[in-house]
Amino acid sequence: MTDEPLIAKKLAFIETCVHELRTIARLELIDHDVREERFVEHTLQLAIQAALDVASHIVSDQRLGEPTTNQDLFQLLARNRWIEPEQIATLRAMTGFRNVLVHGYADVDRAIVRDVVEHHLGDLLQFVVGIRARLHSGPAT
Repeated sequence: MTDEPLIAKKLAFIETCVHELRTIARLELIDHDVREERFVEHTLQLAIQAALDVASHIVSDQRLGEPTTNQDLFQLLARNRWIEPEQIATLRAMTGFRNVLVHGYADVDRAIVRDVVEHHLGDLLQFVVGIRARLHSGPAT
């Protein structure tokens, strides 16, 4: 059974991260201020990780399938009508971006960081809205 209080807490955390990125982050400084760069990158990482945690919890508890990667979680959620299919590509891309932030596969491109903060935080909020709506509506038919 899906732990709705846990999911609610993680969804609220995503909203908090998005709010902080929109109100506290100073993107114009990330090229020159290591504290600002780390704040923005880490807050993005935390928000994306929370979305992955929610997806993993739901996929596991609802027995929606066996993902082979974190990115597959969103495909399984969409297939089972937890999120809209149009969200899959963006959420998968965010997962890849999170992997770069966490594992340092390459130097993080600050232009991509800026783009995510300026244009894609709404995608995280759309994920929150979709999951909440499904939790409150019950099983898909």
